[in-house]
Amino acid sequence: MTFLETTALNTAQKEAVMALWNKEYPTTLAVTTVADFDAYLQNLINHNHLLVIDDQNRTVGWFFTFERDAEKWFAMILSADVQGQRLGSQLLSRAQQKHDTLNGWVIDHEDYKKSNGQPYLSPVTFYLKNGFEILNLTRLETPKLSAVKMRWRNQL
Repeated sequence: MTFLETTALNTAQKEAVMALWNKEYPTTLAVTTVADFDAYLQNLINHNHLLVIDDQNRTVGWFFTFERDAEKWFAMILSADVQGQRLGSQLLSRAQQKHDTLNGWVIDHEDYKKSNGQPYLSPVTFYLKNGFEILNLTRLETPKLSAVKMRWRNQL
């Protein structure tokens, strides 16, 4: 695996991330055009992208940090093909070495489907194993998404 860090994605990279996004995230969150993806990114500041490229030059992971409301946030997508190989934990560890706090939204139920018809499995347990706390009183409830806020803080 190769890690490629950048502050701006080119069109081919955006298309690769969108393909991964649409394959692994719930269908309610599908992004259909590069313009839609750009609109999502445009609302966020201080982007930092980490792409995970496999031996066949395919993008199999995306880790993304940004600032929102004076807090450091992140999003992560891994292809189902590489899940279970501790790659997600490695990506989190890299980010945890750079930041004192990481915030994210996590789906805490299994009511969504992926594009292949399979259920979207909640990653809450994964994040708890990696030192995150679930902030049950802070929820995101939209027509497209129901999620709970999670946070990791450096304990040093």
